[in-house]
Amino acid sequence: MIEKASAEMTNEIKRIWKICFPKQDPRYMDFYFKNVYTPESCYVNIKDGKIAAVLMRNKHALMFNGRVLSTSMIVGAATLPEYRRKGCMHELLGVVIDACEHSELLTLIQSEKPEIYEPYGFRVIYNRSDFMLERKDVRRITNFGCAYEPSAIDLLKVYSAFIRRFNGFYARDLEYFVRYKKEITAVGGKIVAYYDGKDQIRGYAVMIPMGNELRVEEIVYLDSMSLVKLCNAALQERRVIHLLVSEAEDLSKLFPDAVKNTYGSTMVRLNDPSLFMRLFNRRVNTIEEAMAISSKPLNLNEFI
Repeated sequence: MIEKASAEMTNEIKRIWKICFPKQDPRYMDFYFKNVYTPESCYVNIKDGKIAAVLMRNKHALMFNGRVLSTSMIVGAATLPEYRRKGCMHELLGVVIDACEHSELLTLIQSEKPEIYEPYGFRVIYNRSDFMLERKDVRRITNFGCAYEPSAIDLLKVYSAFIRRFNGFYARDLEYFVRYKKEITAVGGKIVAYYDGKDQIRGYAVMIPMGNELRVEEIVYLDSMSLVKLCNAALQERRVIHLLVSEAEDLSKLFPDAVKNTYGSTMVRLNDPSLFMRLFNRRVNTIEEAMAISSKPLNLNEFI
């Protein structure tokens, strides 16, 4: 039986996550269930009187071609080991996708195994690049102008300027960045910002330690100086950093000797091609065709 979760199910759902996602940072899991999770966004499949499979459908506003679209990101799809290969997740996805088809134009999901979700109509439409940087790869400059406690309003300000280069991105607001700062702190990370000589914020980098290396989960910059400044700050934290950017941000000229790995990051499903055609006056049949109408690249770095 498939139903929306109740508040009483929260601890059990968290337990299922711990079983199914053993590599997930427990600090992030605690943050998610305290600050993001709501029972009304969670669907469960009940078998034998207990939760066999679960997933979350987190709703978001997506900016695309000058319009604000209602979308959702499916996250945390998990099935208890004893109920796998019995169709539990297939049933659950069927119900959730049907709900999405009746309420939103696009639905997103992220997975390291896209072949699992391709039969449901999802396609990889957004790739990210991972630049592995060491000291030799980045021009050495001082950290003058870097600050480790940027305000949420400053983060929103520079993000809003940066994201104009792109299309297909979450509509972030001040509340988003207030929560974002808490999220990064919860997993032991930090947000470093760069301010110019006029005390105007020019960029920020989200840095998360990974053992002997550092993952720069997001970097926002208004010029190359801001980017290099923030990379230098990151290299003071660890000898090796992984700089994650959208595939469209080709930093190979700036870091020609860095090892680069590009991978599929976000999958999207087009729920109603006819509605899409009416909204954007373009004839499309597939999600690839729908995304291709944009003259700007996508930027979908969110995971929840």
